[in-house]
Amino acid sequence: MNQTLPQAELKPLPTEQLINELQSFGVRLVDPRIGADSRRGGAGPSDHKALTIDGMTVMVPVHTAPAFESPYLVEQPDAYGRSRITREGLVLGEVSFPVQPKFYGLTTRDGIPYSKIAVLHGRDVLATTVLQSCIRYQSRTKTCQFCAIGQSLAAGRTIERKTPAQLAEVAKAAVALDGVKHMVMTTGTPPGKDRGAAILAESAAAVKAAVNLPIQVQCEPPDDDAWFGRMREAGADALGMHLEAVTEPVRQRIMPGKAQVSVERYFSAFEAAVPVFGRGQVSTYILAGLGDTRDEILEICRRLTAIGVYPFVVPFVPISGTPLESQPTPPPAFMNSILGPLAGMLLASGLKAIDVKAGCAKCGACSALSTYERGLSQQKGCA
Repeated sequence: MNQTLPQAELKPLPTEQLINELQSFGVRLVDPRIGADSRRGGAGPSDHKALTIDGMTVMVPVHTAPAFESPYLVEQPDAYGRSRITREGLVLGEVSFPVQPKFYGLTTRDGIPYSKIAVLHGRDVLATTVLQSCIRYQSRTKTCQFCAIGQSLAAGRTIERKTPAQLAEVAKAAVALDGVKHMVMTTGTPPGKDRGAAILAESAAAVKAAVNLPIQVQCEPPDDDAWFGRMREAGADALGMHLEAVTEPVRQRIMPGKAQVSVERYFSAFEAAVPVFGRGQVSTYILAGLGDTRDEILEICRRLTAIGVYPFVVPFVPISGTPLESQPTPPPAFMNSILGPLAGMLLASGLKAIDVKAGCAKCGACSALSTYERGLSQQKGCA
């Protein structure tokens, strides 16, 4: 049997360009059963499926409205698990899919399926929302309009509170059975001034006691900067505090509850956290396409990289059932205009995704940023 896909029609795009296109438009799948199960609802990324292009595993929308009408089609895989991406009959590249993780078939000692405790993101990342509820989600006047944290809970695909013991049990199995390399712990924001830092600290401590796995914790800035040291001492290796939008008018419009914590408070928290976790080990997630301009995003990124924070910029993808379900994704050209210059900023600041110990920036699946970073590094290496 021929071990390679037919090449006559193959016209590959540059990897970063193809990833930008797929994350903007989504893909249609000839066989939706290909690869690991996709996620619907939840804290994000959601309505995506992981696929691997040129050695890079990325999250691509498959259940969103734009994906249903996407010009990109992933064909049935061949005997070796490889599929072709086509657009209007033209073959643009080859992809493969991470397989369903073995740990999904297990249940905890108290009878909860492991997949309701934590899930596989990308290729080798274990992710969990420790608290699947949020004070911001209780009212549509306060909620982040892109968030679907309550959807997966309402559908019974997860449980509201994952205990430290459950997280430790699942993490240990995911490492042993599926070779998971790092873990992301995020949380809805609970009542209280620590904004989730306390439950993240106890969860990280339990996992680290069970298995040597790098962990990123994610929460809003707590009122007391001492929580950064407490989370680090508990076993967290990296920290994410996510701006999502970078200008106050957009934040007030898109996430009025979370916008009560100002951009400047985020920056004071970043400046306090970087000495605790180290340069590049503190990151923020920025959603391009919510209304911030290219220049506004890049200016915030300059401020962030100057203090050692990794700005992980991703294209906004609408989730069904949210107030922004009809908001369009940003065009690939808009993402290219941000990610190219940002990759240069990161390299100039000595911040590299490959050096991040754990978390979204290290995984890189929700954005083409690390592909731009890798390409620029190779260019400089050859210069």
